[in-house]
Amino acid sequence: MDVSPAALRVLRSVAERGSFSAAAVELGYTQSGISRQAAALEREAGTRLFERQPAGVRLTAAGLILLGHACTILDELAAAQCEIAGVDSDVQHVRLGVYISAGAVLLPRTLTALRHRRDIRVTTREGTTPVLVRAVRAGTLDLAVIASRPPHRPPDAELPLLELETIREANLLVAASANGRFAGRDSVTADELADVDWIASPSSGAESLLGVWPGLAGRPRIAHTARDWLTKLQLVAAGCGVTTVPAGLASVMPDGVLLLSVEDGTAEARRMLVARMPGKPSAAVSLVLAALRGSAQ
Repeated sequence: MDVSPAALRVLRSVAERGSFSAAAVELGYTQSGISRQAAALEREAGTRLFERQPAGVRLTAAGLILLGHACTILDELAAAQCEIAGVDSDVQHVRLGVYISAGAVLLPRTLTALRHRRDIRVTTREGTTPVLVRAVRAGTLDLAVIASRPPHRPPDAELPLLELETIREANLLVAASANGRFAGRDSVTADELADVDWIASPSSGAESLLGVWPGLAGRPRIAHTARDWLTKLQLVAAGCGVTTVPAGLASVMPDGVLLLSVEDGTAEARRMLVARMPGKPSAAVSLVLAALRGSAQ
């Protein structure tokens, strides 16, 4: 196969972003340019690498095989570039992704625990669980902290199966104004939650609605949508509605917010997992993984 690094970057970007249009934005190409690169790559491989679906583009089995080799090639080229530029080769780079609410507590604790390590450089980014899983498979993240809700299925159906480790499990809670309808309480019933204003994250076809208690009777009344956790919690404190929060955020609640457990119905357990590609991790990745375990407790 005679393929260019540019074509391999297209393959990796499409795998991570899930569409030709998103890959075009990331790489600075037109969508037609991405399509041409993809077609040329398939001609060189002699088989289909991309499968077009209504929800986007995914790699075929052959595409996933090529992706594994592409990640190795692109990482080696990046290492060569660093060596030529005189970057310290003794410092190992670990790329860590976290889902949005995990960044408020887990991430600062983990980076603080690793601060004394001069031989590791950790870079981070946040995203939703589906986005982070695709990035792990695309080789642009070494580790990803992802969320799981009942019935706790694997995050995707691709092969090989990702290595998953649960580092924390706790029940979902409801955040409400300390001066509002539920003032002075530490619990609420599901029936009471059927008639409140909710503050939720915007949803898309790939992501379920976040911020609303699961299984409510009827259609929830969404008063405000916000993806940023600080915005959502300040709206709660101002009495603009309620939202759901994982128990791990209890230590960073702003003034004016109380946390409520839900008395009836099925307990909504939320798991925090670390995902990585199968195989023995490097020493640096193992150290970051150990720091994540400790910070999650």
